[in-house]
Amino acid sequence: MGYNDGIPITEDFFSAFISGKHNSEIGVFLFPDWDQQRRDQWLDDKEALFRRLAAEHLEPVAGLLRLTEWVKKKGFRRAAVTNAPRSNAVQMIASVGLTDFFEHLVIGSECERAKPFPDPYLKALEHFGVSAENAFAFEDSPAGLGAAVAAGLPVVGITTGNPGPTLVAAGAAFLIKDYDDAALWSKLEKEAVTSSL
Repeated sequence: MGYNDGIPITEDFFSAFISGKHNSEIGVFLFPDWDQQRRDQWLDDKEALFRRLAAEHLEPVAGLLRLTEWVKKKGFRRAAVTNAPRSNAVQMIASVGLTDFFEHLVIGSECERAKPFPDPYLKALEHFGVSAENAFAFEDSPAGLGAAVAAGLPVVGITTGNPGPTLVAAGAAFLIKDYDDAALWSKLEKEAVTSSL
């Protein structure tokens, strides 16, 4: 899909200006001269295309299932915190086999403020009655990192969609390339308390 009369959206452009942002921000950024009804229609079309493509092509990031087993074994509470529309989030979670893994789903647009504000993470912490010091997050976008850091969580940045320096600048305490990353497992084995990630 293009913007402004079909200018292509490259991966670099997506990472810099779109990744992790809420749809209302994306619509205004890409189409500042359009009325809201036209933007909303484009966003609805974009989301329908995403759901179709995700159903056909979405694969779990390497090591994800291994990590989820480790998390369950430790007895940690689990929430998915996302700026994706609820229908997309539910589909993505189901597509990678995590419907029964997450105990709670927080959608940015259903909070007072979406990521990069801390509200979605604060809502998840409140739901479980957990303090930020006793929680951590995995994030792959600057907006997500900003939200988790602002909520006081230590954040592991996963470089599947954005370069490491971008994630470090956004506040990542630690970087991994995927969930099989040897550095992650070395850290998990050393840490008795998750908050020190």
